[in-house]
Amino acid sequence: MDVVSDYLANKTLTDKLFAETPERNTGIIVVIPAFDEPGIIFTLDSLLECLQPPCGVEVIVIVNAPQWADEQALKQNISTCAELAEWKKRNEGSFIKLLFYNTGLQGERWGVGMARKTGMDEALRRFSRLDNMSGIIVSLDADCLVSENYFRELYNELYLQKRRRACSLFFEHPLEGEMAPGIYDAIAQYELHLRYYVQALKFAGFPWVFHTVGSALAVKAEAYARSGGMSKKQGAEDFYFIQKLIPAGGYCSLNTATVYPSPRVSERVPFGTGPVMARLTNDHDDYLTYDIAGFIYLKELFDRVLLFYNSGVEKYGELYGSLHASMRDFLDMNDWKNKLAEIRSNTSSAESFEKRFFNWFNMFRVVKYLN
Repeated sequence: MDVVSDYLANKTLTDKLFAETPERNTGIIVVIPAFDEPGIIFTLDSLLECLQPPCGVEVIVIVNAPQWADEQALKQNISTCAELAEWKKRNEGSFIKLLFYNTGLQGERWGVGMARKTGMDEALRRFSRLDNMSGIIVSLDADCLVSENYFRELYNELYLQKRRRACSLFFEHPLEGEMAPGIYDAIAQYELHLRYYVQALKFAGFPWVFHTVGSALAVKAEAYARSGGMSKKQGAEDFYFIQKLIPAGGYCSLNTATVYPSPRVSERVPFGTGPVMARLTNDHDDYLTYDIAGFIYLKELFDRVLLFYNSGVEKYGELYGSLHASMRDFLDMNDWKNKLAEIRSNTSSAESFEKRFFNWFNMFRVVKYLN
């Protein structure tokens, strides 16, 4: 059994959602979770205004509701389904084929992670029916707009490039519009933090540095299956998923097309833009980012990775002693000496040692150290 067949047999959580057969030339499937989304038609219209790519495009919307959803949100879901049906009818014959699935009443397992996974699993199932393992599964949110070259750049820079398996797309939050001015001030602070964080990690020498935004992510079908699929966590599911994709190789930043996420306030998930916006606007706080010193101390460690390989275990103490005290404390907490010895004994080259090291001292450990 190949990796895709095995995934579809053992790792999906629902049966086939749609009886409709995908068009033979389908090459891009966009997946959008939708819970209490009164503006989703703006997102669909933005996609429809894109330049048509050389392949067929599908959009899968998963309308869902978590257990805590109130009556107003459930009514909006019903309205959303009606709006989707009308949009589909109105745009019959366009280059976008819309499919939507209503999970029904709220349930304990539903939330953005579960909905995103359900839609992406279904996209994989549809590409499997076409035997198209290069098909692109795109993760988007129901409050986003996109640049007009969105589909063409995904096709040119990901679909046609065999060595590329997944990407983070460029994103920009709007800094003006119809929301209260405080919203735009808050989102500017938060986006500056995100961009500072990525640049600081590059400075530190971390090898796998990419933005992890769930609405600005795309992955080829086979790579999706090989990674084990989207996490169903109810928050930070995009972060966990991307951390599985990156070490496998073929991950890139696609900076030639842009996603424009909404800066709206939301507390439906524990992490991400919505909760940050809620805190900044409610408390009128400034957004505090990480001290650059933490990245300097990370750089001191990362600059010594190959020295750990070349020096052998007997020199570990000397290298350890040259690190900042906070890093030494953190390494002690993570049983560093035994872990490096294990990595050293299971690698035969500096390149493989370095890769194994960063699989251990991965983004999760970076965040724990900085925190």
